[in-house]
Amino acid sequence: MMLSPDFVILTAVGYVGLLFLLAYLSDARAKSGNAGFLRSPAIYTLSISVYCTSWTFYGAVGTAARSGLEFAAIYMGPTLVFVGWWFLLRKLIRIAHSQHITSIADFLSSRFGKSSRLAVLVTLIAVVSIAPYIALQLKAITTSIQTVSVAKGAGTDHLATLDEVTLALGVAIGMAVFTILFGTRNVDAREQHPGVVAAIAFEAVVKLLALVAVGVFVVFGVSDGISDIYARAVEAGVRIHEAEPFGSRWVAVLFLSACAVICLPRQFQITVVENSNEDHLRTASWAFPCYMLAMSVFILPIALYGLSTMPPGSNPDMFVLTLPMRTGHDALALFAFIGGFSSATSMIIVASIALSIMVSNHIVVPLALRAASPGEEAGERDIARLLLRSRRISIAGMLLLGFLYFWLTQGSDALAPIGLISFAGVAQFLPAMLAALYWRTATMRGALAAISAGFVVWAWTLFLPSFDTFSPVIADVMANGPWGIRALRPEALFGMEGMDPLVHSVFWSMLANISMLLCVSALTSQNALERIQASLFVDVFRRSASFQPRILRGSATTSELFFVAERVLGWSRARALFASAGVPHRQTAPQQGVSADFIARLERELAGSIGSASAHILLTKAIAGDAISLEEMMQIADETQQAIEYSHALEVKSQELHSTAQQLKEANALLKELHQQKDEFLSQVSHEVRTPMTSIRSFAEILMVPEELTPQQRARFITTIHNESVRLTKLLDEILDLSALEQGERDWENVPVDAEGVLDQAIAVCEALARKRFVSIESGARAGSCIVLADTGRLSQVFINIIANAISHNDAKEPVVHISSRLTDDGYVVDISDNGSGIPPDYHKKIFEKFVRAEPDGAPDSQGLGLGLNISNKIVGKLNGRLELTHGTLPGACFRIVLPLWQGTQRAPVAEQV
Repeated sequence: MMLSPDFVILTAVGYVGLLFLLAYLSDARAKSGNAGFLRSPAIYTLSISVYCTSWTFYGAVGTAARSGLEFAAIYMGPTLVFVGWWFLLRKLIRIAHSQHITSIADFLSSRFGKSSRLAVLVTLIAVVSIAPYIALQLKAITTSIQTVSVAKGAGTDHLATLDEVTLALGVAIGMAVFTILFGTRNVDAREQHPGVVAAIAFEAVVKLLALVAVGVFVVFGVSDGISDIYARAVEAGVRIHEAEPFGSRWVAVLFLSACAVICLPRQFQITVVENSNEDHLRTASWAFPCYMLAMSVFILPIALYGLSTMPPGSNPDMFVLTLPMRTGHDALALFAFIGGFSSATSMIIVASIALSIMVSNHIVVPLALRAASPGEEAGERDIARLLLRSRRISIAGMLLLGFLYFWLTQGSDALAPIGLISFAGVAQFLPAMLAALYWRTATMRGALAAISAGFVVWAWTLFLPSFDTFSPVIADVMANGPWGIRALRPEALFGMEGMDPLVHSVFWSMLANISMLLCVSALTSQNALERIQASLFVDVFRRSASFQPRILRGSATTSELFFVAERVLGWSRARALFASAGVPHRQTAPQQGVSADFIARLERELAGSIGSASAHILLTKAIAGDAISLEEMMQIADETQQAIEYSHALEVKSQELHSTAQQLKEANALLKELHQQKDEFLSQVSHEVRTPMTSIRSFAEILMVPEELTPQQRARFITTIHNESVRLTKLLDEILDLSALEQGERDWENVPVDAEGVLDQAIAVCEALARKRFVSIESGARAGSCIVLADTGRLSQVFINIIANAISHNDAKEPVVHISSRLTDDGYVVDISDNGSGIPPDYHKKIFEKFVRAEPDGAPDSQGLGLGLNISNKIVGKLNGRLELTHGTLPGACFRIVLPLWQGTQRAPVAEQV
């Protein structure tokens, strides 16, 4: 086969005709109800491959030849999204189905209060950002045609005499005509386009087979496998090892490619809008990454073989085309050309359709609706015709912008940098999209400010520098900054020099974007519609699809409503919509029988054709002005109450979770504290046990050698052993006593007892200890007989312990212990005080803790264990009373026991005893 530019172009035209025929037959089959295969997961997955444009077909080889493994990031970004972020795609699709979303601009506009300003901004940024991408496709097609011309020396062909710009203009015009005929045959943007999707899926197969065919030819046809290709590359002096693998630029490209598969208008159109079944995403989540792997597997071998065998100065982007031609395999070269042509045409078709929908829905229609009066709008304007005309003009305009960018930047030979400019531009939508999906309180002003700031920084740092070869003024700004301000140089903003221009732009644009989103959203509030839409988007999996904000009934008749629907949807669809809802479409009286549910449904259907913001404006103008019926007011109030209750339920649940977390935190702290107390307790007990045991053991060993002791020494040592044994027994008793109190005694029972009688018995028990220590016990004012609920033994234990402590620790020259009792409003009160040096202030707050012994300075070591007061405090607590350290009648320590009186106890006269 002998290739020539004319033959190549004729083949491309024939291929386009085949695509048109395929689309026409697919649409016809879908309309007849036989669209099963056309709406299958396989077709859906293949259509997503519209991501693989001429950049990934031609440019990936060029990138591999120039930058090594950087090309892999272009494939890995989408793979990571579909494998790791499938939940985000699933949420996007669910929202698009429930809200009748038509584009990425409609998505952001609908989420943030159906804001027309935000929709216009996103549309304009998308148009500007995609212009370089369309220019890339034009460049790829014209370069491939010129490559054929140069390789074959086809100077006599008509097309061979055309220069690059003229050829690109011809391609742009042809693609505009084809896209208009191909993509604007119906007005409903939300209606599925099985013909378009089928054609894109077919092109996906063609470009995959073409690239794989060239790869197999290079690896196994003209080489002896991968190892041979690498050996040739080494012999030719080609660097086969990465100098800086996975550097900052590689990460930036990976991030941008992941953003692009979500934020590019064509990807949103195919992945989200054209999705007919949410479950298809399950297949795409593994099948699309497999497709990307198949597209990338031969990229590096083709690049290395081309660098090794092609003449110096050859364009690496065209290796896929020039390698087969160089060896005389023209049929394979033609197949490769068709594969690259498929990659370019699929992108141009879908991108132009998506952008034309955005322009018509969010710019043209809103302007027409706002400029017209309600009567003119309903009676004179054919909205469907306006939509079709505006979309066709938008497609032509998009191709014109792409051509202009191609013409102004034709000095660049590489395809990849042009594509990355577009990727970085649409990446400015990502923060607002994530906020739309997951941040309930993000505001429209925050999203507007964020996207605007990111776009301005992107345009200054990346888009503007792409024109430096065209304009000396731009070149001067690049070198010296505006007005000589070097800190504002586009590729060295604020003095950040030496950084890769792409990384530099991504860093500053994302920083500005995210910062504005966070700050402005925090400083502004949402309106009512924003709050409703936020709830619908963030909680899409929790709410039913039927819950929608409603427009109130107005003064329009059902005939007028039908007229509006007919102009947008067409007569057949409008009639079917009204008939399914049981609403007559010829009624001229005010629409008394039209429910708010039907108006909400009508708005959703209109949104599927003209976008949510335009549909909201159209219906609001058409039905504004009528009073609200009581039934509708109650229904609106009920919906508002449901929203409030739902919000309250979420708040309560959040508070419960916070409370539970706080309780777990407190419980964990308590467990740690108890664990520490247990360790301290065991350590103290072991110390207290070890001391008497050591004494007993030591003196016992001495007594084992009786011939060395006198009778007096033996008697003294035996007495010491006895005393230490008593002390050890007392320690064990107190530990058992404490354990019983903390765990709860089974036989504990509080019964009515005479507290004064128990106190007298305790004083009598302590008389012997007082005489031994030469301590006087004074009895002050007494309460007389009174009844309290207590355990007699335990109450006596408390009185004895406190009196014995007052006796044992009294270091006065003439020690005295004073005991008094009385009845007060708090109950039965006993004060036990002494005239010793008292308890040091440092011990006042911890005197009732375990093993605390507060000895006065210079006093001998106490034989106490520091458990008595702790046990007494626990006993009094079980008696529903309290034990306190207070100030008494004597200068030393004073302990006060307060117990509640038993019901029926009468306050008796106070008796004085000496």
